[in-house]
Amino acid sequence: MLQDALGDLPRDPAAAWLFPGQGAQHPGMGRDLYAESAAARAVFDEADDALGIGLSRLCFEGPAEELTRTVNAQPALVAHGLAALAAAIEGGGVTARPGFLAGHSLGEYAALVAAGSLSVSAGLRLVRERGRLMQEACDREPGSMAAVVALDRDRVEQLCRAHGSTICNENAPGNVTIGGAPEAVEAACEQARSEGGRVFPLAVAGAFHTPLMASAAEGMRSALGGVRFADPRQPVVSNVTARPLTRADELPEELVAQITSPVRWADSVRAMAEAGVSRLVEFGPGKTLTGAARRTVPGIGLQNVETAADARAAADAAAG
Repeated sequence: MLQDALGDLPRDPAAAWLFPGQGAQHPGMGRDLYAESAAARAVFDEADDALGIGLSRLCFEGPAEELTRTVNAQPALVAHGLAALAAAIEGGGVTARPGFLAGHSLGEYAALVAAGSLSVSAGLRLVRERGRLMQEACDREPGSMAAVVALDRDRVEQLCRAHGSTICNENAPGNVTIGGAPEAVEAACEQARSEGGRVFPLAVAGAFHTPLMASAAEGMRSALGGVRFADPRQPVVSNVTARPLTRADELPEELVAQITSPVRWADSVRAMAEAGVSRLVEFGPGKTLTGAARRTVPGIGLQNVETAADARAAADAAAG
């Protein structure tokens, strides 16, 4: 249903759709979308069928400790984002396809589904396998992550090299996440603090988007080997290069490489703005991506669709 609805829409080159790779996973997430939107309900039902588990029940009822496990949190976030998009289309809040799509980390899978490169079912099965492989990698190679604020990316990269950690992503100017072995991350953080940086340790299972995820990347290479992708109907901006992905044959290597490569989110937002995008719409939990975009391209138009109320507000705004 989602793919059919997307295929009927005209294109708005000034808009881009964003899908988060993080957000608060809590019992109740998406329940209002399921209750109020038949299109959102269809996404959650397809997720349940594709995964052979009660993902929707887990999203709506918990328990929280099960929902937040990496293997479940990843498909839950993607299902929520796609359900929010489906509700917005059904309600009239979205009336055109975007000029570009982008997803942060695992959100890139939601972007590829919305671009028509993957079905909802295929995307969710891949995301759950990705979560399983990444959890295994975390158990095998313990790591940690921290956000470093108020130092520029080049200086943070120098500190990482000096202490054996790596950059995981740059979300916005002066907002860089680092990761690696816990002692390497802590050493880099100590020096960052001494130079005026603010440091925020992250509660994560391991060092995502670093070389410590190499075993997960190889596992995903095998998982992607039997998947057939379609060319994206709209360009999807790469996490790895911040350049548009336009061909099916580019996608498997992108999804392998993004597991161990930094997410170039700030560069991605700049690239979309330079290509003529003036409005960003984030589908899914939280406002992390639009918040980062506000600091990256001041003045760009921003909208969030997380809840049924957000979908109704988008419809009211579209109606005028």
